[in-house]
Amino acid sequence: MTGRMDAPASQQTSERLEKVPPALQWLMLLLLSALFAGLLELLGLPAAALIGPMMGGAVMGINGAAVRVPKPAFALSQGVIGILIAMAIELDILAALADEWPLFLGIVLCTVTASSFLGWLISRWGILPGSTAVWGSAPGAATAMVLMAAVFGADQRLVAFMQYLRVMMVALAAAVIAGLVTDGSGTAREAVPWFPSIHGSAFALTLAVVVVGTTVGRLLRLPSPFFLGSMILGIGLHLGGGVQFQLPPWLLVASYSLIGWAVGLNFTRPIIRHALRALPQIIGSILVLMAFCGVLALLLNRSLGIDLLSAYLATSPGGMDSVAIIAAASKDVNMSFIMAMQMARFLFVLLFGPAIARFVAKTVREQR
Repeated sequence: MTGRMDAPASQQTSERLEKVPPALQWLMLLLLSALFAGLLELLGLPAAALIGPMMGGAVMGINGAAVRVPKPAFALSQGVIGILIAMAIELDILAALADEWPLFLGIVLCTVTASSFLGWLISRWGILPGSTAVWGSAPGAATAMVLMAAVFGADQRLVAFMQYLRVMMVALAAAVIAGLVTDGSGTAREAVPWFPSIHGSAFALTLAVVVVGTTVGRLLRLPSPFFLGSMILGIGLHLGGGVQFQLPPWLLVASYSLIGWAVGLNFTRPIIRHALRALPQIIGSILVLMAFCGVLALLLNRSLGIDLLSAYLATSPGGMDSVAIIAAASKDVNMSFIMAMQMARFLFVLLFGPAIARFVAKTVREQR
């Protein structure tokens, strides 16, 4: 017999999902995302508002969902993340970078070299393609790395898989260490004011910079134009003009959700099978990088007298935002040092990540 009855069950499921009305698909996506995000929150894992929707989108995507995040909404969401990064850059952080630049540069070079070597190994062994392995291994702001990876030819889905798996593993380790060092009293989670009072001028200016930054970034043909355009404009206004932005939690959650959906909905069954086959090697590379950064933290503690928690959070290869959250909730840590180190590494990867990824990918191709 031929026809639909010969099709595999998974294919029939996909075909049925494709025929579901778009409004119902969006409702299913919203419910799945809320479920996953809620579970991640209960487990105390970071970036639940991003990873939850990404997981929900992946479930829908591998089952043939036809809905997609509109491009303008995706672009503006990237712009919001650019403003979030811009707000994290303060003058005291830049002053710390300027005063101790050899130390920061040395630590950054060690971390980036280690992560690039691990990316090279993953690619050399044929587990993942070259640039995908490098972007997936790159330490820094995970969301920014995922957004930029697609621009430079990497598989954004596999990069997201690697990045956010590492974010969760590193954040869990950092939270455990923070709890041990502070006897569990320093990492209490405070209630989030989801709908704070809106400051008209600051909020309006924030939205204006997002719109203008994303537009200018595209006109200038920057890599990852929507993210970088808003970030650069935001940094200039924030540091140069003392401008204060306002990003209420509901706007951040909406932006994280849209980015998570945009990535997750592009997952397919072959991509998931590939990611799961590579899972042991990916986890192994993450553990090696975490151990390497732990050694760097111990050296900072022994040689410069920096407290161990601050040193670990500063060198931690997780997401900059999740590290900032854990550091802010911990007592007696050197926040300026932590954020300066994280920012230095992020800026280094932002500037040199594309060249490193291309070099590693080219090296792997030549050696095969």
